[in-house]
Amino acid sequence: MGSLFSPFTLRSVVVPNRIMVSAMCQYSADQGEATAWHLIHLGQLALSGAGMLCLEATAVEPDGRITPRCLGLWDQRTESALKPVLAAIRSYSNIAVAVQLAHAGRKASCQVPWQGGQFIEVGDGGWLPHAPSALPFKEHATAPLALDAGGLDRVLSGFVNAAKRAARLGMDAIEIHSAHGYLLHEFLSPLSNQRSDEYGGSLENRMRFPLQVFDAVRSAFPVERPVGVKLSATDWVDGGWDLAQTIEYSRLLHQRGADWVTASSGGLSPLQQIPATPGYQVPFARAIRQAVGVNTVAVGLITEARQAEDIVASGEAHMVALARAMLYDPHWPWHAAAQLGATVDVPPQYWRSQPQGLKDLFGAAAAGQR
Repeated sequence: MGSLFSPFTLRSVVVPNRIMVSAMCQYSADQGEATAWHLIHLGQLALSGAGMLCLEATAVEPDGRITPRCLGLWDQRTESALKPVLAAIRSYSNIAVAVQLAHAGRKASCQVPWQGGQFIEVGDGGWLPHAPSALPFKEHATAPLALDAGGLDRVLSGFVNAAKRAARLGMDAIEIHSAHGYLLHEFLSPLSNQRSDEYGGSLENRMRFPLQVFDAVRSAFPVERPVGVKLSATDWVDGGWDLAQTIEYSRLLHQRGADWVTASSGGLSPLQQIPATPGYQVPFARAIRQAVGVNTVAVGLITEARQAEDIVASGEAHMVALARAMLYDPHWPWHAAAQLGATVDVPPQYWRSQPQGLKDLFGAAAAGQR
């Protein structure tokens, strides 16, 4: 088994270690456009020593944003806004950069979290969300519009368009957001999908549109670059989406060429009961890997170096993705490498910060700089 600081190959992309900076919504875009915040935020994370950096959930159409401040990639304007951010990262870091393509579905048109996160009515500057069925996320809330055939085609085209823009921007990889109660997860779960057509009812039907999106994105993105999928392995609600269905979905994704599955959970229903303890979602990644054989990424309260090392070394997952831990400590991979006796890639501007007694932490070239 590989360990946390061993390289990993995803098609033509070779990441130097098994640490991914997870996609984290920043709610700091301007009409979908990346801003100076993204340059600062992503720039520091690009110097973290992680193997891969995944940009936040990036909407494939304006109505697919969670909030009015969410990042987008649906036109030339939003594509162009990301160019200087990526150029800055490429100038100083070799980190692999992925983008998480997303559609918020019925959880769209909300305030940013620090303003309460509540639904914004159309009359107050919001918009009417779209979903598989006209079922609101919360009881007594405004119901979303059920997507008809034309709406499904529009959303599918949005994912394809965004994938092509990601390719032009030079993104190394794409992660399709199929988790946390957003649109593709809404199609999967019987709690949110009560359609009576070919996209609802049976497991096969509920998986149909998310699989169509994967196929379309995979076809639109260069074949040598990887495409993964983030999913919720369970709704944490009786009668909802669960691990058994997740394994079947993962099997079909694997057959279609998915390069990894990130195994998260929850987000679909306010009724969820989540036992949030350190590593509580790791068993999902392990179960998917054992049943399907697809590359898996473990997430969820992974905060300690030895914990992450054990997850990879024991074969529970191929990689780990960190979110809050990276925000709290943007040099988390440096510190993990120091604890585990490994080497991490650090820009030469920082070589002189190497602590005494850890002369090999930043590599042989850095060890000679004093």
